[in-house]
Amino acid sequence: MCRNIKTLFNFEPPATDDEVRATSLQFVRKLSGFQKPSRANRDAFDRAVEEVARSATTLLDALVTEAPTRDREREAAKARKRAARRFGTGAENPA
Repeated sequence: MCRNIKTLFNFEPPATDDEVRATSLQFVRKLSGFQKPSRANRDAFDRAVEEVARSATTLLDALVTEAPTRDREREAAKARKRAARRFGTGAENPA
């Protein structure tokens, strides 16, 4: 799985259309191997991003859970702490 693709389900506030599109773009980039497609492939690439975004939105709207929603800020803080431990950066790793 591409590390840049983030989980979008069960967050408060819910994922925005921009977040779904950004995740869809990362997915299509991973599948195609293109960071930026050529002019010849641009239409197919853009169409795929839109189709994936539409499918992702349908999926997110249909999913149900009994788990409590996750707080975006709390999850982001945990991710920063993990990154600091892993890469030795930031205030979490005193020099």
